[in-house]
Amino acid sequence: MPGMSWFRRRRDDVPAEAVHLPSPQEAAERFWRRWHDLLPVVSAAIGDGQPHRVENELCELVADVHPDLHFSLERGQLALYALVLSGQEDPRLRRWTDAWKAAAPPADMIWEYHDSVPPVPDPTGVTVNIGPHRVALADVRVVAQVDEAEGVVDVAVHHPALAALDEATRRTMTFLPLDATLGERLAGERLRRVETAENEPAGTIGLLELRALVRGLAGVPDEPAPGEEHG
Repeated sequence: MPGMSWFRRRRDDVPAEAVHLPSPQEAAERFWRRWHDLLPVVSAAIGDGQPHRVENELCELVADVHPDLHFSLERGQLALYALVLSGQEDPRLRRWTDAWKAAAPPADMIWEYHDSVPPVPDPTGVTVNIGPHRVALADVRVVAQVDEAEGVVDVAVHHPALAALDEATRRTMTFLPLDATLGERLAGERLRRVETAENEPAGTIGLLELRALVRGLAGVPDEPAPGEEHG
């Protein structure tokens, strides 16, 4: 199962305010009861390389927590698999993701659980397939302008394949490398303006250099990617 395999959201045509929502705690407890019952089916589908078999059930499960939440099934960082529930850093949804994570079972060798998209240990080793296009994140180049006073960074993201994508996919592929590199939460906290650069600008850096820059700005220790040593 490749990393960053799929995100889905249900009920895009139903405004969240039109849906009766349980309290975050009630929603979280109900989710984990149902997840426990569904887990053997989910594990079997992923083991067979067919996560789409349980897509509808998981969409319903997540939408019942809150209809604006997204989710993905990923490779785990320590466990074999990871379930990621994300409010895409929307402050309205933080109560639901906080409650969901607080009620989550302990991680084990098979499953771990994240309430925002975690960083990939080495994003330059990831390739994303979009239709006929293969987007290797190793080829992503970024212009980063640091605002030291505000503690934030403005970025422009370039990849040779971006010009061939439709607008919605281009936007997704602008943000996806940043979330993969920094993790959704750090990206939301420290990236101010994000733009797509269809032509490669001058003065670009790679994703690992961007991670070191942003983590340094945030006072977060940077760790070398697997196989990489900082001089």
